[in-house]
Amino acid sequence: MRTTVIATLLATAVTLSLVAGAQVKEGTHKEGHLDYDHQSAWKGTLDHAQSPIDIVTTDAQKAVPNEPLALQLQHLTGAQVDKVEDNGHAVQVDSHTTEADIRGRHFTLNQFHFHAESEHTLDGKHFPLEGHFVFKAQDGRLAVIGVMYREGAANPAVQVLLDDLAAAGGKLPQPQIDIAALLPHKLGYYHYLGSLTTPPLTENVEWYVLPEPVSMSKTQIDAFLSHYRHNNRQIQPLNGRPLIRYEG
Repeated sequence: MRTTVIATLLATAVTLSLVAGAQVKEGTHKEGHLDYDHQSAWKGTLDHAQSPIDIVTTDAQKAVPNEPLALQLQHLTGAQVDKVEDNGHAVQVDSHTTEADIRGRHFTLNQFHFHAESEHTLDGKHFPLEGHFVFKAQDGRLAVIGVMYREGAANPAVQVLLDDLAAAGGKLPQPQIDIAALLPHKLGYYHYLGSLTTPPLTENVEWYVLPEPVSMSKTQIDAFLSHYRHNNRQIQPLNGRPLIRYEG
């Protein structure tokens, strides 16, 4: 009897292992890796409020005149960088000192990362890169500020990140960064309610996409592209969700 039980347990373990292997192959992610060529196999909670979207500027509703406080960011200069890494599907920076009051509510920056090409589009136009600055409220609510990057003058804050990334897990040569240099001067935005753009694709995420692009040099863009040339999720339908334009 004991031999039979052991054999059954072994057979079950092998079966589960095969199933798990198949899921990783189909879907998509193992130790942070995502297969962007087979996004239809991603596992997650898929409803009717997914991200990213194409922002059709003429369809956006103008924000009400008393839009509450909009985006108010603090502790941008000298922000502490805890880690810069290639996490398997993006270049990610962990930083927790920057705070934000977003439409009257308090959030703290958790991390920011980069997608190539941009995940959101403006009137169908992609940018070379899009940065996602992920903020979290005390109650767990997420708000993401999306920033577009274009080719132009070199960006010293971007170079800090690239130098830290080159340290490959060692001591960061520059453990502080000027996050303001990664953001446009004008914090006007397009706002809608969407989702995470990677599994589990959780919805009820507040999005604030800044249309004014920030420049970085071709060399700096190429440095990001050397890690990922295609880590952008496909455009998702808006499905009647309100899209708000705040001029800033």
